[in-house]
Amino acid sequence: MRAMVLRTPAAAEEHPLAELTLPVPAPGPGEVLVRVRACGVCHTDLHTVEGELAAHRLPLVPGHQVVGQVAAFGDRPGGEAPPLAAADGSALRLGDRVGIPWLWKACGQCRYCRRGAENLCENAQFTGYDVDGGYAEYTVAPADFVYRLPANMTDAAVAPLLCAGVIGYRCLRLTGVIGTSPELPTGGWGRGAADADGAPRLGLYGFGAAAHICLQVAVHHGWEVHVFTRGEHHRRLALELGAAWAGAAGEAPGGDPARLLQAAIVFAPAGELAREALKAVDRGGIVALGGIYSTSLPPLPYDIIYGERVLRSVANSTRRDALDLLAEVRRNPVRTEVEEFSLSRANEALIALKESRLRGAAVLRLS
Repeated sequence: MRAMVLRTPAAAEEHPLAELTLPVPAPGPGEVLVRVRACGVCHTDLHTVEGELAAHRLPLVPGHQVVGQVAAFGDRPGGEAPPLAAADGSALRLGDRVGIPWLWKACGQCRYCRRGAENLCENAQFTGYDVDGGYAEYTVAPADFVYRLPANMTDAAVAPLLCAGVIGYRCLRLTGVIGTSPELPTGGWGRGAADADGAPRLGLYGFGAAAHICLQVAVHHGWEVHVFTRGEHHRRLALELGAAWAGAAGEAPGGDPARLLQAAIVFAPAGELAREALKAVDRGGIVALGGIYSTSLPPLPYDIIYGERVLRSVANSTRRDALDLLAEVRRNPVRTEVEEFSLSRANEALIALKESRLRGAAVLRLS
């Protein structure tokens, strides 16, 4: 099979991914072989390829937003007769379209897994980081960590949901935008959280693959979304997708210093944006850091976190997050902006991502 392989981390401009021919992997017990049709290109891939995140193995096939078809099954654990089941418990069949996300496997036994926090698993393995991922014609994954995908979305359109979408959804949960958050006195913001005449306000710092999905989900849930980003093309897209305002970090939300945010999510890997977001949120507001990597946080004067403001990180995601996001977009469809690249152009896709030239997300097409 063809695969783009990282042997030595280096700047994306040096084209560190080499196109090689590798054996098709064999699925182990409880695993499925997936013929890859599309794979999203994520900032985590860029951080791994460039060495900002140390890969747990080399050589490595990156990619963890994988869309494909079930091509073969490994043995059933213990020789069980029933077919292997996907993350939602449904039986998998040859040819089924499935998605493989960042969380390749959790142990199910550690103290975090036992309390339902498999995203914090001590023994977790991650797609395209601990095991070979989707920058290849075939890959394998545990059956119970693959997902059925919305039928009304193309392979390229659905790929960004598998990391960018899922981590954005978890950020929305942990800031109380959807569902509940334990930091909030009532468990969630509700529509009365902002001014009497307006919806609660969410700020998004950085506007790439995750943010452009996150924005649409938040708007569906009645939030007024303000986007802080440098690129004019990103600002235009944000407004097209329903943002109330788009401008630069450091500007007042909506241009009005009195219009504070109830929640903010920082997607850009720049530590100084945490300080800007804290300045922009109201008392009791939550700022979530949505990236797996960031530059160092600057000193934080106590007065910008005083008033029961919360600064928290968001680590990975759970199967529940992914299942709930996929159910959400079946009810309330989202528009993913994608730029497609062939597998052999993976280095070019990473450079475009690094230089913020993408309007939404990059996706490698293999079919």
